[in-house]
Amino acid sequence: MLYQTHIRIHLDHIRFNINGIRQAIGAERKLLIAVKANAYGHGAVEVSRMAEEIGVDWLGVATVPEGIQLRQAGIHLPILKFSPVFEEEMETAVHNNLVLTVCELENIHALQAASAAAGKRQPVHLKVETGMGRIGVSISEAPALATFIDQHCPNLELEGIFTHLPISDDPDPDYTRGQIQRFKAVAEDIHKAIGRRVDLVHCANSGAVLGHDSGWLDMVRPGVMVYGTYPDPRTPRTIPLKPGMSFYTRVSFLKYVTAGTSIGYGRTWFAPQDTWIGTIPVGYADGFNRLFSNRGRVLINGRSYRLVGRVCMDQSMVDLGPTTDVKVGDEVVLMGRSGDEEITCEEWAQTLNTITYEVTCQINPRVTRVYLH
Repeated sequence: MLYQTHIRIHLDHIRFNINGIRQAIGAERKLLIAVKANAYGHGAVEVSRMAEEIGVDWLGVATVPEGIQLRQAGIHLPILKFSPVFEEEMETAVHNNLVLTVCELENIHALQAASAAAGKRQPVHLKVETGMGRIGVSISEAPALATFIDQHCPNLELEGIFTHLPISDDPDPDYTRGQIQRFKAVAEDIHKAIGRRVDLVHCANSGAVLGHDSGWLDMVRPGVMVYGTYPDPRTPRTIPLKPGMSFYTRVSFLKYVTAGTSIGYGRTWFAPQDTWIGTIPVGYADGFNRLFSNRGRVLINGRSYRLVGRVCMDQSMVDLGPTTDVKVGDEVVLMGRSGDEEITCEEWAQTLNTITYEVTCQINPRVTRVYLH
């Protein structure tokens, strides 16, 4: 490993989380795990291979290239692309056996033509807008659009109906309960309109898996909880989770500075006393956010140390105090455990005023992923 700044992906923890979800929802439901955005930074191919081995039913991606990457890696599970596909992507998406989202008539016409040209019957899932406000056919128009697919698109197979829940992680359940009820009602209207029941009706993301079992339906679609964090600190912790990643580097340089010495770009920190400064080879280009400047912390040999000065693109500095036993080459924990101390993904999110999703997604691909089974 030539780049010592690296992430350890705990596939055994991710497997633990998936098994906990499976046990909670029961064997009668399908389980789709979201592996978009490189499996939230954890490695889509590696996570998907493990998921396929342990019996996950579906995978979810955001883009056609994400789906192609999994197919080229030999993944055979059904893969749902969560958003509509552009016309110029359709031939490639159909060829790679991606299940596609539809929610408007012009796009459906184009996909029917592309599927017919390929000589394939293309499975699609109809996205219904019930309160997210992002994409989806309206509740009032959904039965007619489903009927059009079912009766007038011989190369399209209406396999699923789904929606998305924007505040399922909120402790106030009323909005989400109402949204689930609206979705169930429109699904029944669609079934009546087409004269049959589609195979998969689904809406439950991580928040709903944890707190809204009325939305589990035929399939659930957990994302962030697969990787070991809860979607919101207030979300019910009904399923235990283990963190999917930890983040490490090593001390690259040590220097002793006198009181008043400035450290880093902009001279934003001055040593209040004579002290040792350690430099570590990690910066914002790695996903170690610049907002950690003068406020973040790291762990070395079981002790917590403050970051000082501005986080640079590739390096950062740590105040080790007037005396230290830290040596060049010592392991530095950026996220994870050292002795009795721990820095969690949730702590990063709180310090950075963001969410755990963004924390893991923004760790740069140049950071080596080491997979632990």
